[in-house]
Amino acid sequence: MALEIEKIAKSKIAEVDFSNLSFGKLFTDHMFECDFENGAWKTPKIKPYQALTLDPSAKVFHYGQAVFEGMKAYKDDNDDIWLFRPDQNQKRINISAERLDMPAFPKEYFFEGLSELLKLDSAWVQKGDGNSLYVRPFIIATENCVSASASTNYKFMIICSPVQAYYGGEVRVVIADKYSRSANGGVGFAKAAGNYAASFYPAKLAAKQGYQQVLWTDASTHEYLEEAGTMNVFFRIKDTLLTAPTSERILDGVTRKSIIQFAEDEGIKVEVRPIKVTEILEAAKNGDLLEMFGAGTAAVISPILGFAHKDEKIELPKVENSYASFIKKSLTDIQRNLAEDKFGWRFKVE
Repeated sequence: MALEIEKIAKSKIAEVDFSNLSFGKLFTDHMFECDFENGAWKTPKIKPYQALTLDPSAKVFHYGQAVFEGMKAYKDDNDDIWLFRPDQNQKRINISAERLDMPAFPKEYFFEGLSELLKLDSAWVQKGDGNSLYVRPFIIATENCVSASASTNYKFMIICSPVQAYYGGEVRVVIADKYSRSANGGVGFAKAAGNYAASFYPAKLAAKQGYQQVLWTDASTHEYLEEAGTMNVFFRIKDTLLTAPTSERILDGVTRKSIIQFAEDEGIKVEVRPIKVTEILEAAKNGDLLEMFGAGTAAVISPILGFAHKDEKIELPKVENSYASFIKKSLTDIQRNLAEDKFGWRFKVE
């Protein structure tokens, strides 16, 4: 493909304190951009990171046609840069786009643009434990028109942000019994921007009660557990890991599917099935619920220490040699090229 590259005149990297980063607030020198007009994607470009100029009538502002992905790039001791299962993110952004009636972005554009961007900004991928570069591909509707219909024009972009280890502090959740993240026939399985916007208010209410996130339940009955905040969720009952099946309501998380495959390979019993709130409450009360954790790109695994459901409050036991810590270290070692990758998950940027 023809890729136009305009390099920054002077890097801003010398001004960055990499030991003191706020997640997702600082961005690298360059960005990738490609526009869809007249039914086709135009010549992709890498250019200096800069603000966009959009008309106030751009449809993304009015009808929410926006989808995104989240990935991380890692640098090993040999200065090689690695991505973790980017093929899954490439497939999923197009699945999300299709649900919102947006055009698919070509695979070859995605990978060449991503690789060239990471090579150009390779100094921003810091070595060392906990350091990585968060990569955010996204598509937005850019047609200048406020008619309620799908846009004719779109913009695909990739921006990158250096980050450190994601320490979320202690996490406790409240099980949703009123608000819903998604419903059958909706866009819950897609990484649509509006999914996250709709979750902020219930999360704020949870925070007022002293909880860091909402553990979402099904929209029709609130009887079945689905996701934790912006992450897939796992439960350990005795020595079995449980997680809900993906559906049109639940995101097909890359970390989720990796945990399932890794755990099964390690001989850990995994059950992917509907999980009732009452089952988890009962397991917690009789001592069988040993762990809960969220799974996603930012934190990889985020242990959940306790939860509330209506008037009940449950604290989980402290478990030595937890599944969460073992799986997290194992996955991050694979991501950082510190361990064998027998699954073929690593992608070298060349």
